[in-house]
Amino acid sequence: MLSVRLPQLFDFHQVPKVFREESIMSGYRHPRSSALDCILSSFRMTNETVNIWTHFLPTWYFLWRFSVLCFTLDFLSESYTWPLLVYMLLICLYPFTSSCAHTFSTMSPEARHICYFFDYGALSLYSLGCAIVYGSYVMPDCWINSWLHQYFVPIAVGNTLFCTSMSCYSRFIELQFPHRSKIMRTAAFVVPFLFDSFPLFYRMLLCCWGSCSPSEALGSHSDHLLFAFLTCFLFASHLPERLAPGRFDYIGHSHQLFHICAVVGTHFQLEAVLADMTSRKGWLMSHSTLPSFLGTLGALTLGVLLNVAVIGIFSASLLQKPCQRTSAPSAAHSQQALPVRKEE
Repeated sequence: MLSVRLPQLFDFHQVPKVFREESIMSGYRHPRSSALDCILSSFRMTNETVNIWTHFLPTWYFLWRFSVLCFTLDFLSESYTWPLLVYMLLICLYPFTSSCAHTFSTMSPEARHICYFFDYGALSLYSLGCAIVYGSYVMPDCWINSWLHQYFVPIAVGNTLFCTSMSCYSRFIELQFPHRSKIMRTAAFVVPFLFDSFPLFYRMLLCCWGSCSPSEALGSHSDHLLFAFLTCFLFASHLPERLAPGRFDYIGHSHQLFHICAVVGTHFQLEAVLADMTSRKGWLMSHSTLPSFLGTLGALTLGVLLNVAVIGIFSASLLQKPCQRTSAPSAAHSQQALPVRKEE
């Protein structure tokens, strides 16, 4: 009879430092896992299992939403829908990339870094998708055709380059300067978020002053901002596991909650974008130019090329200097830290 033997798990002190997570004391996979071991580990409880599934399952949810929109909207010939097309592609991409990164990040120290390089690239492209739909559907009425409106997407393309570069670089200093690395990585994603959301903040401020009427879109935007704040807070704080190290190793630690809040926030963001896109269509089409191929799919293509180039540069730098890899444990450390590998 065929049987599947699941790989052994390790404790905090048994794995090299680069694989350790703050206040997560057990449930670590072998740091030289095979691709098959990584896939099998997603079907048993490790400290990464919930991380994998909390982004893999939402990928299918967003793909389902995308397929429904493909039947109801004309993405091929109606240029007004092109910003939404870019956005839908990217909200399907980022959770899938994250799920893959968490799945295969224990194949080696180098593979771990490269997996997360792609994860950061997908997230920065998602920020570009947000900028494209916000610039097309969410921009305040009084900002339409302004300087900011015209250059909103080009600046967002530059933000993706900044985001991916800084977050990738932060991994090179993670072991020597963990706090500095964390600050850099957090800032790398907060800056594009604040820029993308600036038009939304202004619209909500106008409503606080009584200059607009409440709408379904603004309600969903508010929910999105709430979950975005929770996402950032959980990522930066490492709560609740910091309060009780070892208690939340498998279920309930901050990265799992961060994933859930990010996905729920994206759901509300999608609902808000669809509401604005529908309710403001007539006004936007009569007061602004239609979205162009260059400003939507062209910007996405440029963003992808720039991000792939950045990831390639950092990956090459990582692999070119085996003697200076800050993340790779020495042979002596590996032998001392890891017990003989067993199969369960």
